[in-house]
Amino acid sequence: MKFKIIADSSCDLDKNYLEGKGIGFSVAPLSINLDGEEYIDNEELNIENFMNKVNTYTRKGTTSCPSCGNYLKEMEGADYYFVVTLSSKLSGSYNSALAAKNMHKNPDNICVIDSKSTTGAMIIIIDKLVELINEGKSYEEISKFITKYVEENVGLHFILNKFDNLIKNGRMSPTKAKFASALAIKPICEAREGVIELSKKTIGFSSAIKTLVEEVVKKVKNSLGRQCVISHCLNSKAALRIKSLISEKLPSIKVRIIPMKGLCSYYALEKGVIVCYEH
Repeated sequence: MKFKIIADSSCDLDKNYLEGKGIGFSVAPLSINLDGEEYIDNEELNIENFMNKVNTYTRKGTTSCPSCGNYLKEMEGADYYFVVTLSSKLSGSYNSALAAKNMHKNPDNICVIDSKSTTGAMIIIIDKLVELINEGKSYEEISKFITKYVEENVGLHFILNKFDNLIKNGRMSPTKAKFASALAIKPICEAREGVIELSKKTIGFSSAIKTLVEEVVKKVKNSLGRQCVISHCLNSKAALRIKSLISEKLPSIKVRIIPMKGLCSYYALEKGVIVCYEH
């Protein structure tokens, strides 16, 4: 049996992520449109230049998920496919992948997974799929397991410096957005059932980092064999600080840092940090 994993670009991974592992992998790019100029969320996008444009753009931009055709094109060259998408409550990516599945000649061999999250959470899901495939699990066994795993074992918390694009694009309610944007308040947010919720309120970024780590530590009951992925938008300093604190409190957990690509950077904006973890 030959397996292939497909993810939309909000996973923040390069297309060669699984190179040499004997499992197919591809990334279906989302896109961002600012004032008629389209930015494709792929490896060629220069994030610093892109963020310079985003930071000076005052109107509402638009984002587009991979089309059904994009996904269908990637569903080639394997016997079985697992498609991991951005939360269905934040994007049409999941529904686009489902439509592609239903158009495929072998729809029963395609499992579309709603991450109910983004970035590092999608990486954790992809890594779990690789682990199960390497263990020799069948397509049916993996498909049954992975949905429950996403619901019960993957968490996400984040700190943003600004909430502008989440507000403009309707990804946060006006009430939550007003609170999140209050002077000096740095709220800790989390993903609950694919929706952004405010979790804790703090004063200042330093305090927010400590509170975020405390929240992660509460959720991770046993860190042995678990992993944590910290993604950031041009804020490696904060990411390294968070990694240090988590590693200190959960010495058995594997922590890695990745830079955000286009879509996540557009919403998180400069200095935003997202922490995803197994629990």
